[in-house]
Amino acid sequence: MTLDQVRRRSRREEILEIAVGLFASRGYHGVSMDDIGAAAGVTGPALYHHFAGKEAMLVAALNPVSEGLLEGGRARVVEYPGDAAAALKSLVEFHVTFALANPAVIALHLHELDRLPEEPRRQIRRLQRLYVEVWVQTLTALRAELNDGEARVLAHAAFGLMNSTPFLGGEVDRNRRAQLLTLATLAALTG
Repeated sequence: MTLDQVRRRSRREEILEIAVGLFASRGYHGVSMDDIGAAAGVTGPALYHHFAGKEAMLVAALNPVSEGLLEGGRARVVEYPGDAAAALKSLVEFHVTFALANPAVIALHLHELDRLPEEPRRQIRRLQRLYVEVWVQTLTALRAELNDGEARVLAHAAFGLMNSTPFLGGEVDRNRRAQLLTLATLAALTG
């Protein structure tokens, strides 16, 4: 890879981060390519060197996140074979860390996923379902009284709790927020 390719990739990632922030704060339809370009210090048309359009930016922001969550979730479970309680704690800590580090992406997933064309939306939803199933398998291994459907309800409730981060104020230190979210989520899942 040449130095120019590294620079282009870095600039692309910078533009994507700016676009994600704008989409999260103003909504997908409230942001134009010119808005993104102005925030990134380039003309709107210059953005087309990096992305085919807003839709491509949204796909570029959401798809890797879903892939990363699935991969990370699976990795956490594999670390604790036969110890569902430790695996669940690791899953919760992993997701809380992600959610606190990426509130704009969480907001995009919550509010803008349906803006995507059918195929990328279907792919992201498939990755999300697979991620949920990692949680379902862990919960049913830990709590034999739960069937898959009940574990799925608890997993989605846990995501709602952990993904509340875009709406949390900064009045509580980040480490303390992580601790509180982790404790609350574990209590909800194991209670």
